[in-house]
Amino acid sequence: MQLTQTMRVLLAVALALAPVLATAETSAVLVAQAEPVPRGAQDGRRSMRRLPANLGRSTVGVWNADNLVPFLVGGVAAGSASFLDDDVRNGVDENQLGWGSTFETGGGPIYSTIFVAGMFTAGRLAHGSRFRAMTYDMLDAAIVNFAYTEVIKLTAQRERPNGQDNRSFPSGHTSNAFALASVAQEHYGWKVGVPSYLLAGLMGASRINQNKHWLSDVVAGAALGTIVGRTVVRVNGRALEPGSGHVTLSVSPIITRHARGVQMSVVF
Repeated sequence: MQLTQTMRVLLAVALALAPVLATAETSAVLVAQAEPVPRGAQDGRRSMRRLPANLGRSTVGVWNADNLVPFLVGGVAAGSASFLDDDVRNGVDENQLGWGSTFETGGGPIYSTIFVAGMFTAGRLAHGSRFRAMTYDMLDAAIVNFAYTEVIKLTAQRERPNGQDNRSFPSGHTSNAFALASVAQEHYGWKVGVPSYLLAGLMGASRINQNKHWLSDVVAGAALGTIVGRTVVRVNGRALEPGSGHVTLSVSPIITRHARGVQMSVVF
């Protein structure tokens, strides 16, 4: 099956956005059923002191039942995309889309870190509570997404289409871009979400164009980033209960007839 370069770009963007569309429907239902969620820093959750605990909550919160639909849609989309991996790979012309290298540099670890850190700093100095909360969640989402992406990469050990290494699945550039776009959409709605997700989709397409990822890598990255971003906003948007917000480590011995050991638990 022969695909033109434009068709490949559109295909990558469309499949990458599939989990986003599923998330949109789920979010609409949740918003209609739930009480208003405090967005501003005044909710007591989004503070530097509570950042470690918030990172822990967000990491665990990814496995909440609210993410079941995006998980399923993302998995199906990535699985479907895998059947087109070779066709898309064989049709890649790295010289045809000049912006591919620009997206690769801009979405790389250095510039991405500078962007998130800059936004977070601006949020700490800003007076608007919504912007302040969004930038806090961006930092949270970027860290949690990086952790999940690296764990999956080390587990999957998938070779890149260009043979560079075995860190192809999922696309880290794409997952980070979708995590930030998801946070922006959750705070400012679709007027900001649409252009943010389109830019994230182009980021994913550029990774295919640069021959750094398979189509399924990009789709999986989009699903992961979307899930992480919406999870962070949901978790950080909860009002604190009295006496909460502290991380507690408990250690207790285990002594039985056939076993000896130590049990550790962390509550946050």
